[in-house]
Amino acid sequence: MKFNRLKFCVLIFLATGLFFMPVKAAIKLPSLFTDNMVLQQLSEVNIWGWAKAGEKVSVITSWNNKKYVTIAETSGKWKLKVATPQAGGPYSLTISDGTAKTLNNVMIGEVWICTGQSNMEMPMKGFKGTPVSGSNDVILKSKNKNMRLFTVARASKREPQEDCSGQWQEANPESVSNFSATGYYFGRLLNELLDVPVGLISCNYGGSNAEAWMNSEMLKNFSEIKILQKSDSVKEPNRTPILLFNGMLNPIIGYSIKGCIWYQGESNYDRPDQYEKLFPTMVKEWRTLWGQGDFPFYYAQIAPYNYAQLPPYRKGGKYNSAFLRDAQRKSMDKISNSAMAVLLDIGEENNIHPANKEVGGKRLAYLALAKTYGIKGFGYASPSYESLTVKDSVATVTFQNIPNGLTSFDKKLSNFEVAGADKKFYPANAVLGRKSVSVSSPMVKKPVAVRYAFKDFVVGDLFGTEGLPASSFRTDDWDE
Repeated sequence: MKFNRLKFCVLIFLATGLFFMPVKAAIKLPSLFTDNMVLQQLSEVNIWGWAKAGEKVSVITSWNNKKYVTIAETSGKWKLKVATPQAGGPYSLTISDGTAKTLNNVMIGEVWICTGQSNMEMPMKGFKGTPVSGSNDVILKSKNKNMRLFTVARASKREPQEDCSGQWQEANPESVSNFSATGYYFGRLLNELLDVPVGLISCNYGGSNAEAWMNSEMLKNFSEIKILQKSDSVKEPNRTPILLFNGMLNPIIGYSIKGCIWYQGESNYDRPDQYEKLFPTMVKEWRTLWGQGDFPFYYAQIAPYNYAQLPPYRKGGKYNSAFLRDAQRKSMDKISNSAMAVLLDIGEENNIHPANKEVGGKRLAYLALAKTYGIKGFGYASPSYESLTVKDSVATVTFQNIPNGLTSFDKKLSNFEVAGADKKFYPANAVLGRKSVSVSSPMVKKPVAVRYAFKDFVVGDLFGTEGLPASSFRTDDWDE
């Protein structure tokens, strides 16, 4: 056969042209939308991603075979809302811009954010050389297809990110061992008592301060907090304002949730007066960005610890972390739909990471089960200071949240102090009543103020009869 050079060249051109023909880009989803995820039940949940600008995007939900359609913006981003049924599953979602992508093993249930610093981040297996009490057996028995876990990978960024690293996993020994211990204990109790799937999103960075989880708009009224400039170097990403918000929180804002649990404050312990304003501002602005109204926000009061042993560069302001605990206590009145889990009885003098993580997780769950899910008949709130009255040399403190009264479990109350107008506090003799404690000291003839457990490290000894400890508190507003 005679070689036809022209025909050969045409064939080569067609072959290479087909080979290099542009392929339609597959639709892109954030890491939050994957197999094994949990969507909030009985809600209009947000689903979003990226496609070619102007492309029609559809989402089909297997629980009702309904099709939702939207158009990608000029930036390529698209977003729509999908109606979810009562808890159940597994289901699937098929998302398509002409090329379909199906997410399988999707559950419908209750979704909570678990966020803060190292005491929320601390995994079930513990940190190196720092254990979580009893965790090995808990990890071993943790397999549960109705609990799903997502951990946002650490990331500090100068600009807001649209996506993060992480993946949804079913609860099993491997996934649970690396997941937030406080978060896991919280979610496990919800799953057990509500009998619905539970999805937990862990978004934490050890050693972080509150302002790292806020953006510049949230911090505009805090002129003393320096916002990172382009020319500034970053020495401590977990303590630099806006960086963790940009890198870790911003990518998950908008994922439909039931509520949030928070365990943080240790890195702000030396600035309690500022924290009293900073923390409520953070919660308010998070809620605004999420667009779900005043979703439940429950937080752990930091446990007592001897902060004086921290490196000198960490010291400053009021060294007594009881002032920070008091700022957290007062925040309950400033943050709507919130409550605080008190940990005054589990602190460790020489360990800022208490090993008993189950107590913290369960007490946060008590708050959610009672206040969010309406379960009645059990104790869920710690006794809290209500009022002070003085008669002669005796000051009487009354409490609320004590339906069955107060107790010291037959131990002497040793953490009360009383002061007169000279602002000098002395150890007080404390007499326990059913709903009050009367205190006095031979050194104080005319009491003016009372403090309870108001030390850096202390072990609480006042409880409600349900076993929940009273928070440390003070009746004064003195600087020292």
